[in-house]
Amino acid sequence: MTDQARTLVVEDDPAVAVVHRGFVESHPRFVVVGEARNGADALQLASALRPDLVLLDLHLPDIGGLDVLRRLRLLPGPPVDVVATTAARELDSVRQAMAGGVVAYLVKPFTSAALRERLDEVWQRREDVRRAQTTLDQDEVDQLLAGPRTATTLPPKGLSERSRTLVQEALGRLCARAEDGTADASAAEVAESVGMSRVSARRYLEHLVAEGHAQVSPRYGSTGRPENRYRPA
Repeated sequence: MTDQARTLVVEDDPAVAVVHRGFVESHPRFVVVGEARNGADALQLASALRPDLVLLDLHLPDIGGLDVLRRLRLLPGPPVDVVATTAARELDSVRQAMAGGVVAYLVKPFTSAALRERLDEVWQRREDVRRAQTTLDQDEVDQLLAGPRTATTLPPKGLSERSRTLVQEALGRLCARAEDGTADASAAEVAESVGMSRVSARRYLEHLVAEGHAQVSPRYGSTGRPENRYRPA
């Protein structure tokens, strides 16, 4: 994989295309390699340029965007990622786009921040695929299908975002300097590091597990009772 994902912008409105190009190229991991104003040009450029990503308007003057999406899937080589960028809000359009394998669906007008978030997800998914083994087990398949976890959900009632961040940072520090090779930590160890109760630390750790930012596994001691150990995901 190159340092930047090569992107084709398909947009019939030249002014909007300029805006979308600027949005894409403000992201350090993406570069625009071509623009198309209609479906025929989009397919020709996709075949010639072999982009990694296509920003695809669904309302095009010649070939409908959904038809372009289907034809993109017939091109030889690795499948291209497609982000639908469209004013189409109809449920049928969204369902057909999903069936066609779009990785995101952005309704116009959208902000640079909204597109950047989707581009982050596209890049992370591509990195996940690049690092994956040739043969995957069920957990690895599930993770790829679920996609990257980029959004951080708000903590449940009674938990603060600040304390959540402190717990996450403490877990990272404790695991980074583990000397016994386990690279994990207990709720009690995290609590002592942060300066909160063990019960509170455990609640934050379980929230991090639910978010996908931490993993938990039991460790059995001499008493036979397991202790949950946590580590960054």
